[in-house]
Amino acid sequence: MNNVILVLKEQFQNLGIIRRVSKYEDKATYQSHYLGLLWQVLNPLIQIAIYYLVFGVGAQQDRETGQTPYIIWMLVGIIAWFFINASLLGGSNSIYYKVGMVSKMKFPVSILPSINIASNLVSYGVMMVILLLSMFSFGIRPSIYWIQYIYYFFCMIMFLFSFGILNATITVLVRDYHIMLQSVLRLLFYLSGPIWNIETLGNRFPIIVNILQLNPLYYIIDGFRDSFLDRVWFWEKPTLTLIFWLITLILLTLGSHLHMKFRARFMDFI
Repeated sequence: MNNVILVLKEQFQNLGIIRRVSKYEDKATYQSHYLGLLWQVLNPLIQIAIYYLVFGVGAQQDRETGQTPYIIWMLVGIIAWFFINASLLGGSNSIYYKVGMVSKMKFPVSILPSINIASNLVSYGVMMVILLLSMFSFGIRPSIYWIQYIYYFFCMIMFLFSFGILNATITVLVRDYHIMLQSVLRLLFYLSGPIWNIETLGNRFPIIVNILQLNPLYYIIDGFRDSFLDRVWFWEKPTLTLIFWLITLILLTLGSHLHMKFRARFMDFI
């Protein structure tokens, strides 16, 4: 537990560095592109259009999901997924590629996954504005349940950091891990519910649905839909909430322990 406290303390003590370096990372990534930072929005918009044509107009035939148009239902889930996917993959490589820079600038290695998460917030924020405008255009108005978004956003950040510090450490120790993580995330894209409703399997495969709902990514994505669309409070799902925080705490504890154990030798492994 001391390692967890130390790693979390390093994040809060270096919030200014995290913000400044993440802004630099954004500019450096797209400085050679004509459209620059605009690609942070264009790329997910193009992917959303493709998924909507395939799963909305094609497979779903543009039908409504409950009382909600499929395009809005999909947007809530897939915007969260793009942020989660980019943060997990980028965070996994964050220490491996930048540990040399950290050794020269003298700030803790543990903030590198947080820098990656922060750099993805710009694109995520713009996409959330697009989501809100889309919901208003379909007549969906704010409710008291929207305030619950703050809770699920906190859940998402905590899970991403907890899993990110573990992924980043393992990637340094075992380089093949990043490739495996890419494959796992491709599978989780279809098992976490951003583009199709897992609960539709309930009548035929109730046990499978119950297992899939234990996925922390499903908890986050479904939580955003509960807040914006379905009007369900998180305390109405006590079992899933408890399991989510238990998994997050285990990942944070394990990741912090491995990170503190090996970070003095990261340069040796690289």
